[in-house]
Amino acid sequence: MRGLRYMKIRPARLSDLPAITEIYNEAIRTTTATFDTEPKNEAQQLEWFRAHDGRHPILVAELDGSVVGWVCLSKWSDRCAYSGTAEISLYIKEGFRGKGIGRKLMEAIDAEARRLGLHTAILRIAEENVASLHLAERFGFRHVGVMREVGYKFGCWLDVHIMQKMYLEAKSPQNLKAEVSAECPDTGTESSEKRP
Repeated sequence: MRGLRYMKIRPARLSDLPAITEIYNEAIRTTTATFDTEPKNEAQQLEWFRAHDGRHPILVAELDGSVVGWVCLSKWSDRCAYSGTAEISLYIKEGFRGKGIGRKLMEAIDAEARRLGLHTAILRIAEENVASLHLAERFGFRHVGVMREVGYKFGCWLDVHIMQKMYLEAKSPQNLKAEVSAECPDTGTESSEKRP
């Protein structure tokens, strides 16, 4: 394997989906990085891929012509008031972890979040994923809470850490409000009975 200086971080293409799926299914089977417990099939992953758009990109790390990791921004919620918030997901192929690929992908998606004018980004990290917690801290994410024993995998109840980063130089509230209003014409007129 050549060094990271030969690695390319680029937007994901549909042709990358089999490799992306393989990496994710590997994480499902062997790690607590995801709380999915059943491998994803092609149709499920295609739906997931198509749900990402210009505001919610997927990036891949390509080394020697192969995808060895990926990262994405996903909607935190379908409710329009959350449109300035996204969740980051990052997965590295087994055998390539601990080599700095995750850092490069996080660097790239962090730059995308700034470019897109996100107000804030969120990570959910299982308690035993110490390397992921340290990586998040390195990029300015802060612990904002812990959900106690919300996941059960590999015979254990697991806590999940919620980490958040604020992008202070993001779009102004006025500009963001305009974008939210454009996406959700009824913003501000929803019933008060609806909850966050």
